[in-house]
Amino acid sequence: MATIPTKLCRSLSNLYPCLLRSSLVHSISSLHSVEETVKAAVASKTYKQLPDILIAVEKTGRIPNPFSFLSTFPLKLRAQIIDEILQSFKSIRPRSHPRIAYDLLLSYTLQSPHPLPLSLAILQCTLHSGCLPAPQIKLLLSSAWLNCHGKSQSVSDSLMETQDIGYYPDSLMCNYVISSLCAVDQLGEAGKLLREMSKVGSPPDLESYACLITAMCTCRRTVDAVELVKQMVQKARLTPRQGTLVKVVATLRSNREIWKAVEMIEFLERKGNPVGFESYEIAVEGCLECCEYILAGKIVIAMAERGFIPYIWVRQKVVEGLVNVNELKLACLVRERLAELGS
Repeated sequence: MATIPTKLCRSLSNLYPCLLRSSLVHSISSLHSVEETVKAAVASKTYKQLPDILIAVEKTGRIPNPFSFLSTFPLKLRAQIIDEILQSFKSIRPRSHPRIAYDLLLSYTLQSPHPLPLSLAILQCTLHSGCLPAPQIKLLLSSAWLNCHGKSQSVSDSLMETQDIGYYPDSLMCNYVISSLCAVDQLGEAGKLLREMSKVGSPPDLESYACLITAMCTCRRTVDAVELVKQMVQKARLTPRQGTLVKVVATLRSNREIWKAVEMIEFLERKGNPVGFESYEIAVEGCLECCEYILAGKIVIAMAERGFIPYIWVRQKVVEGLVNVNELKLACLVRERLAELGS
């Protein structure tokens, strides 16, 4: 970005002659408010002092957002100033030191009339510093995102605008937005973002899919969750995390959709994506709950082929169930497979 015009800097300097040359505490006390102190730091471009200023005053209690004065500047100039602040923070060590400043900048921009794409740039810098934004940021971000896209602005346009101001969307930033949207049950919007990520050179990763799939499971949207698992494997060529698969299988079990759970497990195995013991165990237990003893027997055999031994009570219930439905041959086969594993 271009630097702030010299005339503006000179006028700001004339208005706020205190340029924080003395100690930080003295500077804060010599001005009427924290906002005046921040204004002086911006006027003199001593941006690296902002984290110390804000940390010093944070202990005094709740304060109005000291960056609110930026609203008096034109949008383009405001973006230039915030960009300079963000760039100056990159050399600060430890990198997490500007955490409070990041949070306040995020809070300010997200509640401004034009929150995107500037807030996404701040969010990206926050995450790259190793910090997580304050909890309330998710609500502000999801609200700002929905408001912008309710005005016919496409997801890809929002991401491209972030590039236009010199910040390139990455999975860290996009995943946080997905998480924010999922937190307010906006799974459709989260899905749109996931699909658009590749268009800006940042394809969705394991965390992108895991976040959305987990949210779908929470809402018991099992059809969508299973479909997304398949897309993840077939289109993105990613291997789902075992924890993600456990959530999907457990949700299908709760919905008594155990056949869908088994079909998904078979699909993953065919595609060369191994499924862990816990997912298999949940599927077998779900079969028993639904009195699907033949299906349970087949799953136990598949488990044995992978070296998995079901819990003892599960083994007993499966064999007993097969005997009760007169599937003696399958019951014997289950015993044989388990015996080969020393069970």
